[in-house]
Amino acid sequence: MRFDFTDLRLFLAVADAGSITHGSAEVNLSLAAASERLREMEATGGVRLLERGRRGVTLTEAGEALSHHAREILNQVTLMRGEMGRFAQGIRARIRVIANTAAIIEVLPIRLSSWLASHPQVDIDLRERQSHEIARSVSAGFADIGVLSDAAAHQGLVLKPFAVSKLVVVSAKTHWLASEKEIPFARLAEQYFIGLEGGALQDHLDAQAERLGIVLRYRIRLRRFESICAAASNGVGVAIVPDTVARQCKRAYNFGITPLTDAWARRNLSVCVASGFDPTPVARELFDHLANA
Repeated sequence: MRFDFTDLRLFLAVADAGSITHGSAEVNLSLAAASERLREMEATGGVRLLERGRRGVTLTEAGEALSHHAREILNQVTLMRGEMGRFAQGIRARIRVIANTAAIIEVLPIRLSSWLASHPQVDIDLRERQSHEIARSVSAGFADIGVLSDAAAHQGLVLKPFAVSKLVVVSAKTHWLASEKEIPFARLAEQYFIGLEGGALQDHLDAQAERLGIVLRYRIRLRRFESICAAASNGVGVAIVPDTVARQCKRAYNFGITPLTDAWARRNLSVCVASGFDPTPVARELFDHLANA
C-alpha cells in the first residue's frame, strides 16, 4: 500500500469537505485527477475508503482509520521540516495563511507587512476563504494560521483576538438609505445591489440572503471595493462593504454609510492555529505577532 503526501492531503481535504469537488480544489488538483487518485488509493489498498452519494462523500471504517493516520503522518512531516529549518542556512520558509475577506481587506496586510520586513527568508501563501472553511482547513492541517470570525465553529483550534469588523451599507446621498441611522438586512430585499465578482464576503452575504429567503438583485458585480463604492455614490445601486473600506473610500466619493443591525454584520475576528498540531517555530512566531500586534 503506497500513498504519497499528495494522496494523503487530498484524502483529508475530501474527508473534511465531504466533497471530492471541494477537496480537490483545496489541494489544487483537477476533479478528474483527484477522482483518479482516490480510485487508485482504494484499488491499491483493496478497501473502500469513501461512500459516494448524491450529497457528497462520507468515510467508511477503513477511511476513518486512514484519516487518523494521515493526520499524524502529515503533522510529523511539518514538525520535521521545522526542525530541519533550524539547522539550514539560507533556506526559505513558507507559511500558509488563510483569512476571510474582512481580515484581508482591513487589517492583515499591514500586520503582515511589518513582520515580513523583519523576516526576509519567509514567504507567505495567503488565501481568502469563508470562516467555516478556515476553521476546517486549519484544524485539518491544510493551513498553518487562520484569521476568521469567532462565530465559526472552532473545535480543535487555539484562538486569540485579532480585530473587530463591521459591515455597512453604502448608497448615494440622494437615496433614502443615506438618512437612516441603521438598518436590518431584511429591509434591503427590494433594493438593487452592486456586488463583488466573488470571494468569501460575497459568499457570506449570499448565504445570509438565502437564509432569509431573499433573492438579491445585482445590477453589476465588480472586482474592487473602491469601484463598488464609486458606483454606489453615483446611484447605480446599494452595496455592503466593510466599515473601514467605506470610510476610506468616502474621502474620494460622496455617499451615505448606514450600519447593519444584524448580529452577523459585526464580527469579532480571531487568529487561530490547530490545537492538535505543533506549528513550526517561525509559524508560531507569526501567530504570536498577529495576536499581539
